[in-house]
Amino acid sequence: MIERRFEFADTEALAAALAAHVAAELDRAIEARGHAALAVSGGTTPIRFFKALSQRKLSWGRVAITLVDERQVPPTSERSNARLVRDHLLKHEAARARFEPLLGNPRAADVPPFDVVVLGLGADGHTASFFPKSPQLEKVLDADATEKIMAVTAPGAEEARLTFTLPWLLRAALLCLHCEGAAKKAVLKEALGAGPVADMPIRAVLRATTPVSLYWCP
Repeated sequence: MIERRFEFADTEALAAALAAHVAAELDRAIEARGHAALAVSGGTTPIRFFKALSQRKLSWGRVAITLVDERQVPPTSERSNARLVRDHLLKHEAARARFEPLLGNPRAADVPPFDVVVLGLGADGHTASFFPKSPQLEKVLDADATEKIMAVTAPGAEEARLTFTLPWLLRAALLCLHCEGAAKKAVLKEALGAGPVADMPIRAVLRATTPVSLYWCP
């Protein structure tokens, strides 16, 4: 459920505010337990957010960063989410964080429960790698799923992917949905309406009891 809505005039303002919110939650977790865990999404939308977050001052050496999902492509590929994180987030202050990519890295499943998860939204209503018509959709959305990370395919995805399953994402202390533009706002509006989860898998997140903080700008 969307508990809080934050709307901004432009991408720069959104990125700065989201970075501040995420950094504050990570800092709170470090103060409470001595460490923190963050899961981020790929694509082009989060680049400015990554750059803003990378410059926030906190104990990054105590932060584990991983990906919500990943395309099964080489880490040098322009379509690699790991490359995106390395190029734009693991810089400046955040260069001291521990990064756990999903592809070819069994340690990713050992990352502690997430303190912060930042999700995106696709034009088809997908989030993470929860795609409409994916043969694995029911399994990755299963509230009782015991696997943290699953391999998935989908007609709308160019490559096979790896994704954290829904229950592990919903355990985050702070769950953010980051989307930009009028088209994405229209997709979100439709997803908030009636209809099957299978048609727009973001509904599995929006209809869960975990509070969602929405970050949007034109």
